[in-house]
Amino acid sequence: EKMGAYKYMEELWKKKQSDVLRFLARVRVWEYRQLPAIHRCTRPTRPDKARRLGYKAKQGYVVYRVRVRRGNRKRPVHKGIVNGKPKSAGAINNVTFRRSLRNLAEERVGRRCGNLRVLNSYWVGTDGMYKFFEVILVDPSHRVIRNDPRINWICNATMKHREMRGLTAAGRKARGVGKGHGNHRFMPSRRAVWKKHNSVSFQRFR
Repeated sequence: EKMGAYKYMEELWKKKQSDVLRFLARVRVWEYRQLPAIHRCTRPTRPDKARRLGYKAKQGYVVYRVRVRRGNRKRPVHKGIVNGKPKSAGAINNVTFRRSLRNLAEERVGRRCGNLRVLNSYWVGTDGMYKFFEVILVDPSHRVIRNDPRINWICNATMKHREMRGLTAAGRKARGVGKGHGNHRFMPSRRAVWKKHNSVSFQRFR
């Protein structure tokens, strides 16, 4: 069975501890650290991955690279003092953020590029302090995108800031929603199902 170039790339990226990728990662991560926190790439670092997530090398598609500080979230309180009830004075440092760093990266790029729509994102590297992601964005006002039936769904007004509302792949993972059998407990959302099961509504007496 013959493998194409993208398949070879995919197999390479599966073995991240190999000598080749470890060396490449070390060099790339050093370069990314010198660049601004959010910057545009000329082309995707992982073209095979980008294409699987919907990227096409044509007009209207943009790739941004973003770095996010690793680790848990620290509560923004002065000197670690919570001026409230004792029950809320516990966790200051190790407060785990509910959503992934990849989702956070998408949000930051989405804020920076307000006129573009976030399609998807993928991991490109990690060092001691940062995680690096590349985010695929689409220009909804570009003629090429608007005329392409495969992608022009993203031009709908409902697709504005998908990343802020948990509609991208990374955002959906955090929401815990799925499709099909066994996921009815989480549809339309966990909160909606909980509320439906925990509230009583009677017909109004008239």
